[in-house]
Amino acid sequence: MAAAVEPEPQPLSLELLPTDPLLLILSFLDYRDLLSCCYVSRRFNQLSSHDPLWKRHCKKYWLLSEAEKTQRKQSWKAIFISIYSDLGRYIQYYATLKKAWDDIERYLGQRCPRMIGSLKGIEEDLDAVEAQIGCKLPDDYRCSFRIHNGQKLVVPGLMGSMALSNHYRSEDLLDIDTAAGGFQQRLGLKQCLPLTFCIHTGLSQYMALESVEGRNKYEIFYQCPVRKKSVLKMMTAGFWNWFTSYVNNVVTGGYPIIRDQIFRYVHDKECVATTGDITVSVSTSFLPELSSVHPPHYFFTYRIRIEMSKDALPEKACQLDSRYWRITNAKGDVEEVQGPGVVGEFPIISPGRVYEYTSCTTFSTNSGYMEGYYTFHCLYYKDKFFNVIIPRFHMVCPTFKVSTARMVS
Repeated sequence: MAAAVEPEPQPLSLELLPTDPLLLILSFLDYRDLLSCCYVSRRFNQLSSHDPLWKRHCKKYWLLSEAEKTQRKQSWKAIFISIYSDLGRYIQYYATLKKAWDDIERYLGQRCPRMIGSLKGIEEDLDAVEAQIGCKLPDDYRCSFRIHNGQKLVVPGLMGSMALSNHYRSEDLLDIDTAAGGFQQRLGLKQCLPLTFCIHTGLSQYMALESVEGRNKYEIFYQCPVRKKSVLKMMTAGFWNWFTSYVNNVVTGGYPIIRDQIFRYVHDKECVATTGDITVSVSTSFLPELSSVHPPHYFFTYRIRIEMSKDALPEKACQLDSRYWRITNAKGDVEEVQGPGVVGEFPIISPGRVYEYTSCTTFSTNSGYMEGYYTFHCLYYKDKFFNVIIPRFHMVCPTFKVSTARMVS
């Protein structure tokens, strides 16, 4: 007698699944796949149009809130498609850049309202700018202009400041028309577009729109002409990384706000030393506009914070008398410096009080470090002197390279 043949199992069809598990599966799809499902069958068309599925995509890609959805009086899917028709080419950048802009506006709104007031609105006619300069703009850069068209040429600039006794820099983020007007075709800056501008120094950060003269496409850099070579102080690759990393440093407090301006000092959290009730911390910054490679001259500024614990006893109040520095360059050469006070002052430190000052140094090598101590005397016991340690802090020039173009003599 022949054995009974078991029927082969039929392949599982998603069409046969109940609605709830099928909607759950669809919720894991990206917007492209969700749209593709509309063309599979009538049932899939209906299910993929389920409005809560599009809510997630509207929030993920366009950062759309419930309140904004209510104002638009459209379904989530209709809103997604409407925004996509306008900003679809920027979808991989828009949410990150929009969040960065929202974060910095919120953070500076209370701290530097004048700076936020200088921001310009949306710019849409970017194709005309590309036609004007004869180069394509990267999509992340274009996307930022669909949120804010840079800022007015004002002080303080959004992209940071630096102030010394005889030098001041404050960089504005250029609007697209001003940037296009500064587009370069000259030797040493061929096919480079300025992103920032300082009205005091003329300094700009540039973005290379093509890979020429030793630059990589979309690199962002400071350009420092030195004798017959153009030295590039490299910053980062691409507008998206450049802008979002800067915003992150601002809103996390990495760059301090001083007198309603953003100062681009970098603070190493380990660069702190406490002696008794007094804590000393240091932040540093490299100044490309005052530096050169030929001859080697690397200019750094540092900001020092001296603070006495608020829990210290009143009789611990003291006054700074002198400073001692041990300065070491990358070759191991050591220079020692001693002198009265700091920047011409002899600050008094008492419980809870903070004293900050800025100074500078130069190296003949592209890096070096400083360390030392301050000598204080007690105000209550004037014959009592003690030293307060200044932690070792390193200063390093950003990566640079020499352009292949020769500057005209």
